[in-house]
Amino acid sequence: MNWIEAAFLGLVQGLTEFLPISSSAHLRIVGSFLPNAADPGAAFTAITQLGTETAVIVFFWRDIVRIVRAWFGSLRGKVAKDDPDARMGWLVILGSLPIIVLGLLFQDQIESVLRSLWIVATMLIVFGMILAVADAVGRQKRELSQLTYKHGILYGLAQAMALIPGVSRSGGTITAGLLMGYTREAAARYSFLLAIPAVFGSGLYQLYKVVSKEGITGPFGLPETALATVIAFVVGFVIIGWFLKFISTHSYRAFVWYRILLGLALYVLLGFNVISA
Repeated sequence: MNWIEAAFLGLVQGLTEFLPISSSAHLRIVGSFLPNAADPGAAFTAITQLGTETAVIVFFWRDIVRIVRAWFGSLRGKVAKDDPDARMGWLVILGSLPIIVLGLLFQDQIESVLRSLWIVATMLIVFGMILAVADAVGRQKRELSQLTYKHGILYGLAQAMALIPGVSRSGGTITAGLLMGYTREAAARYSFLLAIPAVFGSGLYQLYKVVSKEGITGPFGLPETALATVIAFVVGFVIIGWFLKFISTHSYRAFVWYRILLGLALYVLLGFNVISA
């Protein structure tokens, strides 16, 4: 049964990681309804995100290689520091700092009290409403070539909010991008690129702890977690392409309503003790 549950959670991770609806919230919620009725745990969540983030690397491989080459070239003086790709490399590094610092400072809270479903439900609703406002009032004129260092930091701070399950990494950064005037597609693309260092850093750190120190906690062992990670990679790769096409012609309204309705449903289930917080 553990293998089936882990596979299903890998599917959930792949389906939700890149949508602005919080994959960590969905893993936390779905885990409560499975036969084990347990929180999959922060380690399981972080490690399975390695699968979806690997999908980002494969999907944007050409862009990533170009950015990395330009960034290293700028260090050696072979590429101008104001080259768009070299600048993007610095922006990804700069934007990754807030989530790294805050993740280390509040690690204990992130892995415990902040995983309460009361908090998850509240964050789903509150940040759903903020996304709705951003989608409605954002000018949506800026492209990634116009990204500034100031905006890179603001993107990074928005991404750091996703340390709280229910906020959504993509949702937070996309919302910030829309409020700063970037197009839906530009905000989503930078969100995907910005997540690479943070997700790999978190996932590899949790994997290191599991293998060398603590062993994995929660209902799933390392083999089941590995299966979930592979499934998350395959599903996530498909979702990236679909999502980028979807937002090129649609607003985020459907995701906003989904977040709000899911949050309200959680309040009801928790209020009637159907599931435990």
